Amino acid sequence: MLENNADNVKIVFKNMPLQFHKMADPAHRAALAAGEQGKFWEFHDKLFAAKKLSNELIDATAAELALDITKFKADMDSPKIRMMINKDLSDAKKAGVTGTPTVFINGRKLQQRSLQGFQKLIDEELTKKK
Repeated sequence: MLENNADNVKIVFKNMPLQFHKMADPAHRAALAAGEQGKFWEFHDKLFAAKKLSNELIDATAAELALDITKFKADMDSPKIRMMINKDLSDAKKAGVTGTPTVFINGRKLQQRSLQGFQKLIDEELTKKK
């Protein structure tokens, strides 16, 4: 989908750590802290590929990605990272998001989660733009 729409699509990832999942908040903070060192997507992908999230996995992933561990730990607990997550949670609430993943294209909630569904909504939005 991205390859077919490279000139028209930008992905914006928002955080929404679910309260009932005890490792969601630390995982989100860890990925954002890794992002401070340019490794958000690598960290994100490794966490999503894991069968079970844990503090040990977070630490091992940071080491595997050769992050500056002292900076990583400080960033995980920084007010900046916490504010980013709180802003995303607030935005999600305002948009009526109740679960993850939720996808919006130009503010329209995607209902049909297939490549065809994505493309149809992208095409509709591009048509409006013209």
